[in-house]
Amino acid sequence: MENSLSDLLYIRYGKNLAELDFELTSTLTTLLSHKSIRHYLDKPLPVGALELMIAAAQSAASSSNLQLWSVIAVTDFERKQRLSELANNQLQITQAPLFLVWLADVSRLESIMATDNLDTQGLHQLDFFLIAVIDAALAAQNAVIAAESQGWSTVYIGALRNNVTRVSTELQLPDGVFPVVGLCVGYENTDKNIAVKPRLPQKAVLHKEIYQPNSANVIDAYNDVMAKFYQQQKMKVDGTWAKHCSNRIQTRATNSELQAFLENLFGKK
Repeated sequence: MENSLSDLLYIRYGKNLAELDFELTSTLTTLLSHKSIRHYLDKPLPVGALELMIAAAQSAASSSNLQLWSVIAVTDFERKQRLSELANNQLQITQAPLFLVWLADVSRLESIMATDNLDTQGLHQLDFFLIAVIDAALAAQNAVIAAESQGWSTVYIGALRNNVTRVSTELQLPDGVFPVVGLCVGYENTDKNIAVKPRLPQKAVLHKEIYQPNSANVIDAYNDVMAKFYQQQKMKVDGTWAKHCSNRIQTRATNSELQAFLENLFGKK
């Protein structure tokens, strides 16, 4: 039996929400059913899968139609293995048949403008870096939705930024190009029985008219929901969801290479 909208919302939040009187479309089913999959079958994607995802990606919004993003499709096993090593040895990169590296890219527009003798000053400033990162993220998420609507599975790989210089060398990225995030695409190994991960209550993220700080009971309730999820998925997590977040932040906060790389790449006057 297929899940109803109420079922999908219950799974996403770990509790019942007020009944929403809307049609459950295939788009909503895809969105609400998203899972990060880290185990893949040794099975290739259909011919044309990459092109379909890129068409969806290019259909995303782009600030002022600048289109300040690119993507590198990696299928070579040895290159995927090297990228896996640079991303904390995440095996899903080598397991998945397709690994996409989404790029903030001002180099293409800079080259086009220079060819036409147009002023390129400003392209390396912070605002355009943010535009490029947002464009890349929107494009990547459109590709994810397209992939999952076809029954393919995905997971983002942010750890590429841990070794941003070596990743850039491996992919021969020119000046003005930054690897925002990786994306595995393939067929889920369902033997692992991965569940939909509950999200924060809407009260924690939805503010009406003005920003209102979360009350302690809202976060406490989510800590309880996540504790049950961790137990069901047999995940070893040290303490609460909040403690998990703290551990992750402390780990990522030591990445001084990333800051220096960005200052050099997009901090030019």
